[in-house]
Amino acid sequence: MSDKAMGDPSATPAYKMAGASVVKGTFTLLDTRPPGMNDVKGTAWLAQGSKGTTVTVSLTGLKPGHVYMAHLHAQHCSADNGGSHFQFEKGGPAKPPNEIHLMFTADKSGMGMTTVTNSRKTGKDAVAIVVHPNEAQDNRIACADFDF
Repeated sequence: MSDKAMGDPSATPAYKMAGASVVKGTFTLLDTRPPGMNDVKGTAWLAQGSKGTTVTVSLTGLKPGHVYMAHLHAQHCSADNGGSHFQFEKGGPAKPPNEIHLMFTADKSGMGMTTVTNSRKTGKDAVAIVVHPNEAQDNRIACADFDF
């Protein structure tokens, strides 16, 4: 998968990456979420191994057919809802491959899941992941801290 890719729901999920170090986080709702997002729940996994960094998100309670975006963040959820995006090169481009983005569409039941891989490793600098509607990136729905 290209470092510029933003997700593949059929890719091997992070939690199944052989020989990789995997951390997991549970999404918690944020006060900035748009109306109607009170039932969103989910999990994120971040794996680092020979293929670089693989991230998988799985959420339920989303609006069916809507497009969502998730980004790795450099601060924990308690610090300004995850603060700014994690970047491999700080101050560099705010897009892949310098950032890890996951874009996905919720299915008819409101479930969304996707995986993306970047050839570089984040180390312990990407400590959280935030999900929001693609069309309203300031309306952060939920955040998950990774348990390093």
